[in-house]
Amino acid sequence: MVSNNSKRTVRRALVAGAIALGAVTVSAGPAMAEPINIPGVGTFDLPAGVTVPPEIANIVPPAPAPQAGSFTAPFSSVGQRAADAAQSKIGAPYVYGAAGPSSFDCSGLVQWAYKQAGLSVPRTSYEQASAGAPVDVAALQPGDVVSFYGGSHTGIYIGGGNIVHASTSSQPVKIAPLNSMPVDGARRF
Repeated sequence: MVSNNSKRTVRRALVAGAIALGAVTVSAGPAMAEPINIPGVGTFDLPAGVTVPPEIANIVPPAPAPQAGSFTAPFSSVGQRAADAAQSKIGAPYVYGAAGPSSFDCSGLVQWAYKQAGLSVPRTSYEQASAGAPVDVAALQPGDVVSFYGGSHTGIYIGGGNIVHASTSSQPVKIAPLNSMPVDGARRF
């Protein structure tokens, strides 16, 4: 519902804009009000003798600005941002000891991805396997760091039963099924 104050403000703005454009004509005819309809706003009575050409009368006003606090930004966890960052490196070469941005080893990819998400994590796979909070494999969420082979290899869980990891030389950063290697544990940062 549009308030009377809003209607008056819109009417004044239209008349002032039309006058500024020279589009309003004033006649010396009888003192009768002329109604004007503005789509999405309402119908207004203009002062007697004021006319607005149809091309101005049919202007659709912009949508009202959102009220403060009505916008909710989509939530993205640190883990999800890390998973997204790691996935952005799919196809990057594996290089032992590399931590990005153009080549990676397994723990270097994890460390680099978390750095992109704004969090510092340890450098080696063994340190990553003991940092953060332990997570049951059945409760994995995107971004959880999964350890394999007794902690000698890490990857980032991306959902759907998959991880992204820098597996070994001759293999680029890639997505693999979580169960393609023996899982040692998982950590959440």
